[in-house]
Amino acid sequence: MLLEQEIKNSIDVLKKGGIILYPTDTIWGIGCDATNADAVAKIYQIKQREDSKSMLVLIDKVGRIPSYVSEMPDLAWDLVELSEKPLTIIYPNAKNLAKNLIAPDGSIGIRVANHEFCSKLISRFGRPIVSTSANISGKPSPKSFYDIEKEIKDEVDHIVSEEFDHPISDKPSGIIMLGINGEIKVIRE
Repeated sequence: MLLEQEIKNSIDVLKKGGIILYPTDTIWGIGCDATNADAVAKIYQIKQREDSKSMLVLIDKVGRIPSYVSEMPDLAWDLVELSEKPLTIIYPNAKNLAKNLIAPDGSIGIRVANHEFCSKLISRFGRPIVSTSANISGKPSPKSFYDIEKEIKDEVDHIVSEEFDHPISDKPSGIIMLGINGEIKVIRE
C-alpha cells in the first residue's frame, strides 16, 4: 500500500537526520525531526531563512503537547479541541526540542496535525516533526504540490507522493500566542 510505504520511507529519512517534503493539513511543508538540531539547521539553509525566525512543529495528538512545553495553559486544551480549522498555538517555555527551533523568547508553535498521512507519520515516528512552508523565505507559499519550486524539491532527501495532496485548507494555519496566565494574542487568523 502506498500510504504504508511512504510512511516507512519518510521515517527512514527522518531517523537519519534527513529532510522531507510532505503534505500537511494546510499546505505542503518541509520537515525534519524536531529534536535534531542539525536537521533543523538544514531546513533554515534550504529556505534561505534566518535561524532567528522560529518554525512550528506538528504532533499527532493533543496529549503530547505537555512533552514539549513546561506548562500548558488550560485554555489551550479547549482551543485545540474546539478549533474547526488548522490552528497553531505558540506556547511559552518550550522543552525537549532542538534549541535552534525554539524562538529567542523560549516559545514554540505547535499544531496537532489533522491529515491522514501526516498524523500517521508523526504517530509512528514518535517525535514531533518540523513544519514550515515549502518555499524560499519571502516567496509565496505553495497552494499545491505542483506549485513547489524545483529548487526546494532538489534540496530535500525525500518527496512524499503528490497523491496525498489533499489539504483541509490551502492556507497556512491560524496562529494564536498563549501566555501562562491565559493571555491571548492572535498572530494570524
